Amino acid sequence: MDVPKPKKGRGSQKEQMPSQKSHRVAQRKALQNRPRRSAARTAVTAARKAIAEGNPDIAKAAFAHAASALDRAAKTGAVHANNASRRKSRLAQQLGSIGGP
Repeated sequence: MDVPKPKKGRGSQKEQMPSQKSHRVAQRKALQNRPRRSAARTAVTAARKAIAEGNPDIAKAAFAHAASALDRAAKTGAVHANNASRRKSRLAQQLGSIGGP
């Protein structure tokens, strides 16, 4: 008795659905994550500039804002939690070098 061989190439729509759905989900998540990552990057850049200026009070406020933005991005998965923690740690070290926290 002959056993039918699986078809090569494109199958039915049902066979294609998981990859199409995962593509749609990935696009939607990218749209949701982009502003969170962008806000975190902007806040970190502002904090670095404030630290470079050398004013501890302004730098401390900018650091707090950057840490908050990184925490929000990590909470939603826009950035990895370890990545956010590492960035906050490095910012805190830079802030400590000018007499911060």
